[in-house]
Amino acid sequence: MQATGRLLNDPVKIADGKIKFGFILLSSGMFKETFDSLNTVDVKILPDSLKQEYYFLTARTYYDLADYDKDNYYAPIYNKRAGIYIDSAIALSSPQSYSYTYNLGLKYLKLGKRDQAAVLLKKLMKDYPLTDHELAVTASTLSDIYIQNGENDEAIKLLEMAAIADIKSSTKEAAAMLNLAQLLHKKGDIKNAYVYINEAMNDASYYGARQRKMQVSQILMVIAGKKINSVEEQRRILFIYASLLTLLAAIVILFAFIISRQLKKLRKADKIIVNTNISLQQTIDKLNEADKIKEEYIGYYFNLISEYITKLDRFKRSVNNKLVTKKFEDIQQLVNNINLKKEKEELFVNFDKAFLTLFPNFVEAFNSLFAAEHQVKLNAGQLLNTDLRIFALIRLGISDTEKIASILEYSMNTIYNYKARIKSKSLIPNDDFEDTILSINTI
Repeated sequence: MQATGRLLNDPVKIADGKIKFGFILLSSGMFKETFDSLNTVDVKILPDSLKQEYYFLTARTYYDLADYDKDNYYAPIYNKRAGIYIDSAIALSSPQSYSYTYNLGLKYLKLGKRDQAAVLLKKLMKDYPLTDHELAVTASTLSDIYIQNGENDEAIKLLEMAAIADIKSSTKEAAAMLNLAQLLHKKGDIKNAYVYINEAMNDASYYGARQRKMQVSQILMVIAGKKINSVEEQRRILFIYASLLTLLAAIVILFAFIISRQLKKLRKADKIIVNTNISLQQTIDKLNEADKIKEEYIGYYFNLISEYITKLDRFKRSVNNKLVTKKFEDIQQLVNNINLKKEKEELFVNFDKAFLTLFPNFVEAFNSLFAAEHQVKLNAGQLLNTDLRIFALIRLGISDTEKIASILEYSMNTIYNYKARIKSKSLIPNDDFEDTILSINTI
């Protein structure tokens, strides 16, 4: 702008350029150079708007220099000089303007009149249509008051607002990020403090503000150190958690293995118990069946023996009578009248009746083991035939071929042949045939 002013031979533009250049120098922390630039400005030729800007920049330079020194000798001197220049800037501003209210609030703040300064700055934020840059400056300045009052939470809110406004206005020379990082660091929010301090360093590096970079560097090292410590602590905690989880997983796996083994043992024991119960039930069923068969056949043979005793008694009496009367030829006749074949047939009929009383479905069950053409066909009035009687005796538990042959009055070979012939026609394997017969239930 100074070069343009010289080309146009416009001293006002040259002065304006020097003021703008002074702001850049101040933002870079170059106080001497700022004063050198401002001291070359001829204030008399400036319009009121530029005079106001000149006086405000000079006042700010002294304020910043006092903040930089922070001593008991020079700082009061710089603040006093700044007060003179800020008064000049206020005098040149319209009472309804932003610059008037803000400059007056800044003056009160530097004089320690925080309450009066806060009233003015709050009024600006509430009643004035501020630009993003004006909002950032006002909120940042007001946050200083809250910081001095120890109200850091409110200060953080204002600094967040100021930082957002700085980003919107593309302002890189700003203290909001730095102050926000410091407050968050004090609050213990290292994570966000680290983010903001890095952003503040990026802005300072971009703008080339050496003073700001020094300020940021000091707090950056502290926050970065705590960030590293925090990360290390998190790693340590994560390692502990991982170790505990690994141990817990190992314990869970161990218990799962133990439980699995116990479950296998329990399942095995349950299976044994179930099989034992089934076997026991089968044994009980067989015992019950055997008892039932015994009861039935004891009654059957008791009746049969009673009948034979009665017959023998009648035969004995007849023989005695014949002997007494000496009718010896009649005795021979009595003996000849005994029909063993008929007696045998009656014995089988009685056996058949007794057996079918116990196993009424035996014939049907037996025939179900054969194809239709090989099933047993009984004659009218016939209960069982020889084929059926052989396996009826087997069903009663008489498996010895010699005994079966003796009962049915056949040779053993005949019984073997019967069994082989019958089994060969069945629908099931020969080895399973007799077991299947044994599985036929009683009533």
